[in-house]
Amino acid sequence: MLVHVTYSITNGKNARKLYSSTDISMDPNDALLYYHSRFLIEFLYRDGKQHTGLNDSQARSENKLHFQFNASLTSINIAKAIHCLSIPEEERGTFSMSDIKTMNHNILMLNRFFDVFGIYPHSAKNNKHIRELILYGTMAAKNINELLTLNTHYQLQPVMNMFCLCKQY
Repeated sequence: MLVHVTYSITNGKNARKLYSSTDISMDPNDALLYYHSRFLIEFLYRDGKQHTGLNDSQARSENKLHFQFNASLTSINIAKAIHCLSIPEEERGTFSMSDIKTMNHNILMLNRFFDVFGIYPHSAKNNKHIRELILYGTMAAKNINELLTLNTHYQLQPVMNMFCLCKQY
């Protein structure tokens, strides 16, 4: 079975994609659903390997390995949930685990600077600069207003504390 789908792109052009299946009795909508689900799973494992230490465990016990895999994959799902819930759907861009890790690192560094230098981060004058510093090094930094809905008082707490459970050095 071959499914042909035409997607309209924002610049007025059309993109065409072909999806295939060896099961000719399958409903075409099911084939599209399976392809969509498959790629979500592949991205989950890719992010787990690259960012949350899915392959980094040295344990040999089955229970410890299960814990490692669950912690790694759960941290990605929590990051996705926080990303999706903190940004309105119409403003939401694509999810990037790399950006989430970079922003959390920047938040930790900013907290450290605020504590050491006694800087008050809640002033209106600092608001724009704090946003820029949090987004520093991310793909989202190209459009600062596109991302990052943080607590208005900037209780700069990292949204992902699970990385310490997953990535062992």
